Amino acid sequence: MIRGALLAAMLLLAAAPAAAEEEDGKRFCPNRPSLGASGCVTLPGQVQVEVSGVDWQRDDSGDSREDLTLFGDVTARIGLTANSELQVEFTPLGTLRTRDKATGAVSRKWGVGDTVIGYRYALSHPDGNAVSSAIQPYVALPTGRAGIGDGDWAAGVIAPVYWQIDERWSLDFTGQAAAAVDDDGHGRHFDASGVVGLGYALTDSLTAVAEVSLERDDDPSGHVTRTLAAGSLAWQPTKHTQIDLLAVAGLNRDAPDARLVLGGAFMF
Repeated sequence: MIRGALLAAMLLLAAAPAAAEEEDGKRFCPNRPSLGASGCVTLPGQVQVEVSGVDWQRDDSGDSREDLTLFGDVTARIGLTANSELQVEFTPLGTLRTRDKATGAVSRKWGVGDTVIGYRYALSHPDGNAVSSAIQPYVALPTGRAGIGDGDWAAGVIAPVYWQIDERWSLDFTGQAAAAVDDDGHGRHFDASGVVGLGYALTDSLTAVAEVSLERDDDPSGHVTRTLAAGSLAWQPTKHTQIDLLAVAGLNRDAPDARLVLGGAFMF
């Protein structure tokens, strides 16, 4: 029921608008709330902060039901050069609720999440206009508690390509390859994913994007393929602030059933 409602909503929704370099010399280009990434980078000396107030995900597969909720997940994007930026992401609080379907027993875990450090270098159009592309290597540090964090370090690279077709329409693709942490929290394995998104600016301040994601996870415990559908709305009430909503639904049994994220972005 939840999955059906989310999927219906996503047919009407869809990620963040294209970057805009304002007359005041600032560039506001939120990466959220989509599943993919953008090729836009923050200008040198500027700091853009993106926050997920609440990020809830349910996985109802197997013998248990898991509800993972993250609070205040924050990403700071710091402009370094005309073509590059530093990204630091941290989750200050998360909770994992697990319910055993056979016994009804419920367990809970609380704690901080992992820290992700990334470097984005724009290969073309760092302002996010026309056809923009970038390369973004990253490393995840195991600062989080088991269950909230992955339990070991991970690393990977993200390669987004964004095409601003005209004033209203946009098309994007984000590829990712990673050395992801094994399910048991020890060691790493290959994980690859791709996200395709189609965006439409409903008004000058409201943008919608619909996305489809495909992931191949070669975990030693079992190789799986996950498919997701997502939709998001991003509203910019001012030139340098944004409020957004993301809804995600799993399309196969190996994918999490549902996810909802409410957050926003602002620039210093």
